[in-house]
Amino acid sequence: MTDQATRSERYYLTTPIYYVNARPHLGHAYSTVVCDAIARRKRALGIDTWFLTGTDEHGQKIERSAKLAGCAPQEFADAIAAEFRGLWDRLGLTYDDFIRTTEPRHKRGVQRLFATLRERGFIYKGRYSGQYCIYDEAYVDGPPGTLCPDCGRLTENVSEENYYFKLSAFERKLLEFYEENPEFMGPESTRREVISFVRGGLRDLSVSRTSFSWGIPVPGDEKHVVYVWLDALANYITALGYGSDDPTDKARFERFWPADMHLIGKEISRFHCVYWPAFLMAAGIAPPKSVRANGWLLFDQGKMSKSRGNIVRADTVMQVLGTDALRYFLMREIPFGQDGNFSFDALVQRYNGDLANGYGNLVSRVVNMVHKYFGGVVPEVGAETQAEITLRAHAERGVAEFGPAFDALNFSDVLKQLWLLVAETDGYLTANAPWKKPADRSDSDHAKLQARVLATAAEAIRIITALAYPVLPDAAAKVWRQLGLGEIAEAARSGFLKHLTWGGLKAGTKFGEPAPLFPRAEKDAVERMQNLEDENNRSVVEAAGNKPGMVTPAPGPTNPVVGAVRTERGAHIEPESPGEAAPTGTTAAPGDAAQPVNAVPTEPVAPEHATRTLSPTPVSAAHESPASETISIDDFAKVELRVAQILVAERVPKADKLLRLEVDLGYEKRQILAGIAQHYEPEKLIGRKIVIVANLAPRKMRGLESNGMLLAASLEGGAPVLAGFLEDVPLGARLK
Repeated sequence: MTDQATRSERYYLTTPIYYVNARPHLGHAYSTVVCDAIARRKRALGIDTWFLTGTDEHGQKIERSAKLAGCAPQEFADAIAAEFRGLWDRLGLTYDDFIRTTEPRHKRGVQRLFATLRERGFIYKGRYSGQYCIYDEAYVDGPPGTLCPDCGRLTENVSEENYYFKLSAFERKLLEFYEENPEFMGPESTRREVISFVRGGLRDLSVSRTSFSWGIPVPGDEKHVVYVWLDALANYITALGYGSDDPTDKARFERFWPADMHLIGKEISRFHCVYWPAFLMAAGIAPPKSVRANGWLLFDQGKMSKSRGNIVRADTVMQVLGTDALRYFLMREIPFGQDGNFSFDALVQRYNGDLANGYGNLVSRVVNMVHKYFGGVVPEVGAETQAEITLRAHAERGVAEFGPAFDALNFSDVLKQLWLLVAETDGYLTANAPWKKPADRSDSDHAKLQARVLATAAEAIRIITALAYPVLPDAAAKVWRQLGLGEIAEAARSGFLKHLTWGGLKAGTKFGEPAPLFPRAEKDAVERMQNLEDENNRSVVEAAGNKPGMVTPAPGPTNPVVGAVRTERGAHIEPESPGEAAPTGTTAAPGDAAQPVNAVPTEPVAPEHATRTLSPTPVSAAHESPASETISIDDFAKVELRVAQILVAERVPKADKLLRLEVDLGYEKRQILAGIAQHYEPEKLIGRKIVIVANLAPRKMRGLESNGMLLAASLEGGAPVLAGFLEDVPLGARLK
């Protein structure tokens, strides 16, 4: 057997490795469920498949978050990584390996890669002075105060000794590689963006840090730690055994590399399509065959982020509607590569329409009638009429077209077409009505019709179930048993999809007992899921109160507005893009009673409101009590108040009332715009400790993004007085 033939029988795919600064949610589940469906189909085609997922656990942000949480970085990473793995297991995902970047095998491989790049002359020592985004762990061109072009957050000024990778040497090589391998990256929008970036010119890339220690030490120079992106990207080869001298590891790496597909979030395309192939080329290793970027998951058209407190957990959906409902909705509703909208209402509608009333009802009708009329044994079809020939032709066409479309990641379209076959089979059943005997039909003729129709419909269900198995593994397993075919997992291990043809359900097959697949979701299903999210958010608040700074999703509004799932080195989390509107339930326009009392807005709706302090009722704070509605402790707990220190204060050009502040929260730095320029001189604010609303959605004005809100008392005449402290309070401390 040739090496090429051997490689054609294996498939290696990966998810992003998810960053451990936030617990897993629906966005993480989306990417991983897609990979799981691909892996299941490949295995069912008889292809030796290796499916990798894992967690990314190094970097300055993790070190700071752990410090704020009052624990060691390893303890911090262990807790979050366990939650990711636990969720994947509850979802029944069939990953072959779960890589953690804190594992010894990964450290060994990263150090081997770094040493190889240095030995081959692609790494040299230098010094970096410039801007760095902690959130995306990315170097950013621009002066101090520059916002990160990817996440819109304030960058930090960094000056430190570094090792550099000669990325500039790969500009032409990468462009040639893209031209020779047009299928390397997708969708087309990603391809255009990446090529434009490379054509704009590549500069050498810093690949080490010395200002913190939570990372993999550079071999031979351990005051440096390897840049987190070089560290993280290497997981795809270290998990296979790269860097190991063990013969088993070497054989696995030789068999499965290069990867057939890296599935990633679209915002990390540059790292995977530019840096990663350049690193590999420099090390003498073949680049992956393809990188495919999925879009963002939106909820009611809003962005998802832990700072907004509007994250939806996969467990919530699973608890109310089951695992398959979540898998089906994500793959049917969201065209891969595009942003897709998620809502509880849409989920329940799709569940009831496609699964309960569609596929589930069809299976139930046929299985029950075979039991009722034929004792649970598949009858002989007999002579086909045109109706059976037509249904068979459509099923055979569906089998032929399903595979190529699925392999092209057109999941939404392919499931839409498959459910047309569900509808057609149901229509065929209804049109022939085997349960109804016309007065002019003999018993013998009616029995033949029943046999022909039920056997044909059951075979169509077998075809539908086989094709749907990668997307609906639990339901498919139940149907397979009801059809008397045994365990579908065993059939998958035998490559049952490789030779899927009409006629596989033989006459005489004994059906299993009928069992419900998708009980219809009741009217309260949406409310139940929202209540589960609210309960989880309350428990998160309590946990955060017990251990300040622990990275947990903040509480969300009763009607959560969940949104775009971004990835940080693979993790589907915040930050949000600048300039988007605030979601329902988080903030209101200046002057609205829904806003915090006596707070200074970081971004007004209109410029003329830029310096207004906010109070539901315009009264003198010195003499009257504000007349406002009471709120519950749960409402108050949604507001995350933290201690910050002002590092930079300056006026915003052409905005008389606005100051641009850079504040330090201890675990991160932010930019905040505040309408206090008429009452405070900028230079006198530097070094002052203040209170900010830390989980307010980012807003943009005058071309700048504001990430938070100052708190101030509103005095008579509208003058604000900033809230502060007499005691020495640590930065980042949460007010309770």
